[in-house]
Amino acid sequence: MKKKLIIFIPSIEGGGVEKNMFIVSNYLSQKFKLSVITISKKFKNKFSNKVNLISLKSNKWDKKSRRFKYFLSIILLIKEILKDKNLIVFAFQANIYCIILCKVFNVKVIVRSNSAPIGWTKNPLKKIIFKFFIRKADKIMVNSFEFKKDLKDEFNVNSTCIYNPLDLKNIIKKSKQKSKTFFKSKKSLRILNIGRFTEQKDQETLVKSLNLIKPIINFEAIIAGKGILKSNLKKNINNLKLSNNVKIINFLKNPYPLIKQTELFILSSRYEGLPNVLLESLVLKKFIISSNCRTGPKEILLNGKGGLLFKVGDYRDLSKKIIYYHKNKYKCRKLLKYSFGKLNRFNYKENLKKYLNLVTSIN
Repeated sequence: MKKKLIIFIPSIEGGGVEKNMFIVSNYLSQKFKLSVITISKKFKNKFSNKVNLISLKSNKWDKKSRRFKYFLSIILLIKEILKDKNLIVFAFQANIYCIILCKVFNVKVIVRSNSAPIGWTKNPLKKIIFKFFIRKADKIMVNSFEFKKDLKDEFNVNSTCIYNPLDLKNIIKKSKQKSKTFFKSKKSLRILNIGRFTEQKDQETLVKSLNLIKPIINFEAIIAGKGILKSNLKKNINNLKLSNNVKIINFLKNPYPLIKQTELFILSSRYEGLPNVLLESLVLKKFIISSNCRTGPKEILLNGKGGLLFKVGDYRDLSKKIIYYHKNKYKCRKLLKYSFGKLNRFNYKENLKKYLNLVTSIN
């Protein structure tokens, strides 16, 4: 392939999207001349030496808002296009901005949509803009078949589904690294949630459910992450007098030792794409209770045959599911065994080859 490939991801924040971007970028850099445009240079050690990182000299810009980083990265992208239009842009973020720019300069563009349409179609204007421009992309990629269906139903656009390439060996290896003990007692039910502190991740529903089970179950819960709602979450935990049971910790560069020490992983999101953290938890053989949000959890947990699902935002339903798990661990282990046995859908090499085929399909 003669064309250069540019991965466009202005703001790298260490979540599931970024983890997949690192894997995909390093793999495709073995096949093509590849550059990554981002303002977040602090993650440069995650890229192989074959990846050309295009960024700004100063690190101060990484502290700015995501929208501002979009603007700066667009300028960097324009500069690259003006140097050589014989390239393909693969957007992992700021998809609409990228599509508009690439169409103006007659450059091929692939977009990877990261979260279900239900998360952003509530704004009528945003929905109209998205519906008009998403069709202009040369290829649209999603990471779950439920997501693919939603895009078709909502916008009548076709997309390619490629599951997240799951690096089992690396996850298991990193889970064995020396780490502090995060939970006080192995006798308590050890509960974990990992995610940004935002409305999308809805940790408030989790906290409310934990308040209901407090008189019934001896538990410890850890909520790991970062975000604008952290102080609100801490306040609510204190108001419910849960501070002895629920602990908030910062985002971890290597969360796998923490997951390994956990017994039960709970995802409380209002919407997702294909939550990578559920796959990582399954690799480490942890039972999952997840909101039945669009999209991904139901697909990962095989419509409830591989874990428990609760209604989005329903903390009473979630509390019932936690109690069910606590009282029926033998039955739940069978569900876990079933979902673990189906992880081959996310095969590392096979799904990376699908990324390769997607890029090479662009003329």
